[in-house]
Amino acid sequence: MADSEKIDLYKQYKDQYAAPKSPVLVTLDQVRYLCISGRGAPGGPEFKDKVGALYGAAYTIKMTRKFASLQDYVICKLEAQWWLDGGKQDFADVPREQWNWKLMIRTPEVVGEDELQRAQSVLTQKGKSPRVSEVKLETIREGLCVQMLHVGPYEQENRTIAVMEDFAAQQGMGFHGLHHEIYLSDPRRVPPERLKTILRHPVTKKDHRSSK
Repeated sequence: MADSEKIDLYKQYKDQYAAPKSPVLVTLDQVRYLCISGRGAPGGPEFKDKVGALYGAAYTIKMTRKFASLQDYVICKLEAQWWLDGGKQDFADVPREQWNWKLMIRTPEVVGEDELQRAQSVLTQKGKSPRVSEVKLETIREGLCVQMLHVGPYEQENRTIAVMEDFAAQQGMGFHGLHHEIYLSDPRRVPPERLKTILRHPVTKKDHRSSK
């Protein structure tokens, strides 16, 4: 790839971001993300603050590279992993204030830890949210996953998840690991009934299901 060619991870890994309205299996090897973790209701003050800090770091790194004539890249969509304390699975039975999450933006391998640290320093000096210091570069390997497009409000995702679980069971597999969402729509601009979200969940053979 020429240095002048902009990296577009969605085009490079388009099979991983296919969005069929029926479940499919995808395999995710090592994927690099800018991440920030938290706890509380989605859309709450901490959540919004950390989304801003994550995007601030992502765009600062990108623009710094661009001005330095380093390889440019497309900023990916927001993603998130979700989990509950004690390994619970049913989010509907747990108050939203007790939800745990990791917000993520997929980032090219060319981005280094030193670039993140410089971006954090620049944003801190500009008086931006101190949450930017919590942003990290992480490599996550989910392996084999079932994935499906959910169209509609986030509150109705349980219907799509049930279809995904049935599909996994038909393959002799079960869910393990963390629930993963990829946000294709901006909820500030798209009505709830038209929101598009890719839902992803790691799966494994039922006899070898992870205890996570």
